[in-house]
Amino acid sequence: MEPEVAFGQVLKSLRKARGLSQERLALDAGIERNYISLLERGRNSVSVKIIFKIAGALRIQPSVLLGMVEEKMAASSTQLTCESA
Repeated sequence: MEPEVAFGQVLKSLRKARGLSQERLALDAGIERNYISLLERGRNSVSVKIIFKIAGALRIQPSVLLGMVEEKMAASSTQLTCESA
């Protein structure tokens, strides 16, 4: 799984778990709603600055957000390895 895709899936999951619309998250993070949409679909890479803004809006540490992305990628890699066996 590509990092952009993993980030997007984690972002969408966290946003929905907090009951936030893309619009609300974008407003809270100070970025455009369409950028949130692109990130959630894995269409854009995310900068460190945006990671900090999004993490702040979600009220989590940036390291926690990135840790979740790393776990998602590792789980995907493990799943692919098991399916290949």
